[in-house]
Amino acid sequence: MNSQTQRTQIAGPAGSIECAIDAPADAPRAVAIVCHPHPQGGGTLDNKVAQTLARAFVQLGYRAVRFNFRGVGASEGEYDEGRGETDDTLAVIAAHRDPALPLVLSGFSFGAYVVSQAAQRLPDDAKAERLVLVGPSTQKQQMPAVPEGTLVIHGELDDVVPLSATFDWARPQALPVIVIPGVGHFFHGQLTLLKNLVVRHGS
Repeated sequence: MNSQTQRTQIAGPAGSIECAIDAPADAPRAVAIVCHPHPQGGGTLDNKVAQTLARAFVQLGYRAVRFNFRGVGASEGEYDEGRGETDDTLAVIAAHRDPALPLVLSGFSFGAYVVSQAAQRLPDDAKAERLVLVGPSTQKQQMPAVPEGTLVIHGELDDVVPLSATFDWARPQALPVIVIPGVGHFFHGQLTLLKNLVVRHGS
């Protein structure tokens, strides 16, 4: 993301996992994990929306950890339809969370699906403080219900995940969805607005 980004490797269930860590200037007040979009669609930790999420979290004073799912970049292993990617996410959480700090889980598109699955599998005494889901993959994946207070942001003109699919998923949960008018799946031209919405929600 910038010259201050620290690239590291951790041991994962399918081999090494490549991570990118961005830290605030002062001691962090939370840890945020960021999951990237679908590997088979070119998704990596350097995806612009994933980087925008990391920037928002750093602005909030969080340590932001992005990582590549198995088989992406320098991460070992092969694509596993979300199952192994969820295991990867849990490994990254275990390696990078600080028991003394709140944990925030976030993801974009397929990454939002994976992180919501991982959130469910955390033990009751170690749950995330909140979830931030951007353009969640509510049509092709079976998105689970998410905790109250989850931030969901979707583009009105999303051509990858129809807004109607996210409404159908959110409606039974009475879960609000922030819709950015006139924007497609990758939030072209509106990344600053996306960042500001995440910052406002976390302030």
